[in-house]
Amino acid sequence: MAKQLQSFFLEEWLRSITLISSNKSSSVHSSSSSSAQAIIQAWADLRDSLKHQSFHTHHLQALKILVSSQASLYVSDPQAKLLLSILSLQNLCLPQESYPLFLRLLYIWVRKSRQSSLVVDSAIEVLLHLISKQSHSDESSLFFSEGILLLGALSSQLSASGNSKRACLGFLCKLLKEKYRFISSSDELASNALAGAGYALSSSASIYFGRILDILVNIWDQEGGPSGSISQGLMLLHLIEWVQSTSLNLRSLDKIESTREVLDIVRPAHSSVAVVMIAAGVLRALNRSGSSDFLQLNNSAEKCIEFVARDLVSRTKGFNYGNEPRPNLLLQSLALALARSGSVSYQASLPVSLALALLTEVFPLQRIYSKILKSPEENWIGVLEEIKQHLSSVIFKEAGAITGVFCNQYASANEDAQSRVENLVWEYCQEVYLWHRQTTLLLLGRGDHVIREIEKIAESAFLMVAVFALGYFRQMRLPEYMDTIRAVIVSVQENEEACISFVESIPSYDDLTNNGGSSNFTRVEYSWSADEVQTARIIFYMRVIPTCVERLPASVFKKLVVPTMFLYMGHPNSKVARYSHSMFVAFVSSGKDPTPDERILLKEQLVFYYLERSLEGYPDITPFEGMASGVAALVRHLPAGNPSIFYCIHCLVEKARILCSMVSSRDTDIWKKWDGDLEPSKKVLDLLIRLLSLVDIQVLPSLMKSLAELIVQLPSSGQSMLLNQLYQQVAESDDVIRKPALVSWLQSLSYLCSQDLVGQTASAKTMGTTSLNRIDARL
Repeated sequence: MAKQLQSFFLEEWLRSITLISSNKSSSVHSSSSSSAQAIIQAWADLRDSLKHQSFHTHHLQALKILVSSQASLYVSDPQAKLLLSILSLQNLCLPQESYPLFLRLLYIWVRKSRQSSLVVDSAIEVLLHLISKQSHSDESSLFFSEGILLLGALSSQLSASGNSKRACLGFLCKLLKEKYRFISSSDELASNALAGAGYALSSSASIYFGRILDILVNIWDQEGGPSGSISQGLMLLHLIEWVQSTSLNLRSLDKIESTREVLDIVRPAHSSVAVVMIAAGVLRALNRSGSSDFLQLNNSAEKCIEFVARDLVSRTKGFNYGNEPRPNLLLQSLALALARSGSVSYQASLPVSLALALLTEVFPLQRIYSKILKSPEENWIGVLEEIKQHLSSVIFKEAGAITGVFCNQYASANEDAQSRVENLVWEYCQEVYLWHRQTTLLLLGRGDHVIREIEKIAESAFLMVAVFALGYFRQMRLPEYMDTIRAVIVSVQENEEACISFVESIPSYDDLTNNGGSSNFTRVEYSWSADEVQTARIIFYMRVIPTCVERLPASVFKKLVVPTMFLYMGHPNSKVARYSHSMFVAFVSSGKDPTPDERILLKEQLVFYYLERSLEGYPDITPFEGMASGVAALVRHLPAGNPSIFYCIHCLVEKARILCSMVSSRDTDIWKKWDGDLEPSKKVLDLLIRLLSLVDIQVLPSLMKSLAELIVQLPSSGQSMLLNQLYQQVAESDDVIRKPALVSWLQSLSYLCSQDLVGQTASAKTMGTTSLNRIDARL
């Protein structure tokens, strides 16, 4: 075979660069490749068809064999003449299916071989005659797409005469204008037609350049015509990039000027999607060329995009992105165009339009939530498929690039544009928070797989907001995001008004427990503890408030924080419950207040409910570490001898007594080790023993007496272990004030335990009034 001169197929490049698969049923291509012997036989069959002026099934099969080998097939001038001769036979009736195959083989000939001028002119003449007599039908769409592709390829050949090129280009314009609406039903057919237009635009006969470009500007959104698609829009973008790159490299000033003229006369009647994609293709080519010699063309392209964006923003004022049932093609196109075009100068409408695109098209969470909440359960599988399709879509995969352009435009925006963008983003965050809670509660346990897919979009949306927030804070001239957070916390800590304002934003108790009155909307019974989204928000408050509780008036804490604190103290997740205990510790430990009596009074009031709430949930719900920290805080920070401390000790002793009574005293092994069922009671006893070194001297006697009464009622094995623990703690104590009292008390307690061992039965529960009186007297 002769050496291949050219093997670039523009339509395949367009499909590959826009992620469009070429392996579809309507395609004349095939991924298989026939053997050399099969190819030779196929050509022989076609020569036989011409010789006998007949066309049968095996001749059609021969065409298919040749086309299936497109990647390796070479078509020479003699073979092209053979194909043209068969097509020119007047008395031969060819099947409709064969025409696209003939045209594809001629296209391979044009793209891979060096043609003679006579054969090219002959091919154009035959092709024009063949297409002009072909009427349109659904089956002929493939024929017309291949015809436009071949016409464009022929018009770009240097070997074609000037008259043939002009005739070819004129007919191509007619076909593009009349037939594209039918061809565009398939992305693959559309790629053929667009590639044909691309070849024509690269033709040396530039007389039709402006006309073809004008047709492309009007290719969609005309009355009765197609509305376009993202994939076809991207193909148009990269087609224009290819054409303009060639023009820039060759310094084709007439084509560059024609492009600028078409862009300068953009009108509302033009297809907005096409305008945006063509302008973006021009900008992409200019940015990649690195040349600064064509500023007028660059400005014209940027003005086109700004014109469309400004019109779009003006039509979307008051735009409710949660109620949009379908994707917005223009918003998606605008976002992708700006992401792929490279550097674009700031225009006031661009950051707003990009914000709308990100919030409604790239991360269309509200649209998804709305469909789930309004659909019966049997329809969720359809919504799940939509989510999966979106996750694999071009617009979602380009989220990072779109966010980058958005942040750059925002950084250059004026104050009004920045304010509108900020409002859109923060409103979106609030909406997503509320809708995600509703949706998660509805799907929980019934559509967990749907939740997982939604969270993939939600996580990416969170990253987008985080990146924007970083730019937002930098715009405020603060060096780093973390520095900003620290500064905000310090501001809240040092400013009572800021602290109160922050606390006032906590959801009310009714909102937390009744889902803000929206429980009927989710069609499921609401459980506040199952609302993970809301819980995460409350945890944030519980982590920040302790840092500023000193600045928070007791009345505000009581009204706004206490109900939530006690509610989440009963949360089944121990990690969440511990945050509530930490909040209690922070408040009890605080001391600075304009009205200290009011704060002390509130502390005393909270102790009673705190102990009730904590102990009723122990050990099933209440985390011991959280409760222990709360008890330690209140005995340290309440005034000495405060009744609340006595009440605290009483409650703990009673809880320990109840827990110990639930275990049989006959099981000596468990009492020796204090494990298994005794572990919760052992922890409470450990806490009481630890309090011996924490409570003030006024409370200590009462604690020693109550603890002794509890210990002497335990089985001997349990007594021994606790006495050993007490001996060690007292021995290690360096408190010169309370140590003498503890030593004396411990000696008396040891004596009483030994007396009970001798004079009583194994069951400590049988201790009578005499024994209790003896404890009182000895202590």
